[in-house]
Amino acid sequence: MTRRARRAVLAAAAATAAAFACGPGASAVVAGAAAAATARPRALPTPAAPGSGEPRLVATPDGGVLMSWLETRRRGGHALRFARLAGRRWAAPRTVAEGDSFFVNWADVPGVRPFGRGGLAAWWLWMTDLDRRSYGVRMSLSRDGGATWSAPFTLHADLAGAEHGFVSVAPEGDGVRAVWLDGHRLTGADGPDRGVEVAMTLHARALRDDGAAGPEEELDARVCDCCQTAAVALDDGTVLVAYRDRGPGEVRDMSLVRLEAGRWSEPVPLHADGWVTGACPVNGPFLDASGRRVVAAWYTEGGGEAEVRVALSEDGGRTFGPYVTVARGETLGRVGAALLADGSAVVTWLEGTGAEARVRARRMAAAASAGAAPAAGEPVTIARTSGMRASGFPQVVRRGDELIFAWTEVGKPSRVRLATLPAAELPPAR
Repeated sequence: MTRRARRAVLAAAAATAAAFACGPGASAVVAGAAAAATARPRALPTPAAPGSGEPRLVATPDGGVLMSWLETRRRGGHALRFARLAGRRWAAPRTVAEGDSFFVNWADVPGVRPFGRGGLAAWWLWMTDLDRRSYGVRMSLSRDGGATWSAPFTLHADLAGAEHGFVSVAPEGDGVRAVWLDGHRLTGADGPDRGVEVAMTLHARALRDDGAAGPEEELDARVCDCCQTAAVALDDGTVLVAYRDRGPGEVRDMSLVRLEAGRWSEPVPLHADGWVTGACPVNGPFLDASGRRVVAAWYTEGGGEAEVRVALSEDGGRTFGPYVTVARGETLGRVGAALLADGSAVVTWLEGTGAEARVRARRMAAAASAGAAPAAGEPVTIARTSGMRASGFPQVVRRGDELIFAWTEVGKPSRVRLATLPAAELPPAR
């Protein structure tokens, strides 16, 4: 999808969300969704310089937090940087890669993911054909916590003029498992795909810490073109992946695949929302896991209006309980989620339209009676921002008993901003 097409899709999604009014639905919609809450997020110093954006937060195995982001360079181009949060201070930022051919996309952001003992895997988008606006995924690995990095390499086998991106990475053994949207069938009917439907596909491959790559595998032959993927590793080594599928009749609901004992499952629905839309909404799912417990959050208009839905699993994502609608009406989606120490979960989303929006958060209870959806607390405003695409996708991660939030403050220049909130201050589920 071109940048112009993506702008049109986002504008249509924002207009649709603004047109809907709150109303009853089939899900468990918690009363008081627009009520004010008393929690007070505290500003956290940012390691990102002016001209930064596209943040991504991840928890580290030692209980810390790592943030990556893109930064514009004075001499032109961009740099992918990262830093670790130690106490209340960020360590000095480090640069993974820099250059003048980064493909910078508000929805398809790069990242740095910890794995093993001191390993880091980084990925970013790189232009491969300036005239055709095609790009690929570059990766680099570090064995020493980011002090040094391997030479960049291309994640995917297809090197033709096509789109590749929306990467998720989960730790796996002494390396990682990468999942991405692969557009090798979008370039037409030439080559080995002659006669095959032109569609975006979901691919995956394993990468060891020495850079050795496993075989590339196709997990789904027809998926939504430009929605984020999500991947988590469970305590038994299983990798669970969520993505927006593209079914018959242009139904674009969320699906799951899992890698277990070296084999990928067939796709199964996360939930049958029944959202029919002819264009990609640029709104992917989010997963977080702890042990066998998984939280899934996603955006849909399958119920006739814009909603953010959340569901919990106690069996590693094999099954999910009834979903809860935590936001409805003027929600733009762009979801995030984190499991809390008590088994409950916090969900984030962007609420508003146009130039004015808020980063919102809400707690979801750990459990419910059989067959019932869990309760949720009152929503909290974390920050005021913009609903424009430049504000990107807000991030949330748990560190001990507190939550860390990141978002892009739109401006000239833009800048990554951060806040922290003790989990205990989130209004309890009622």
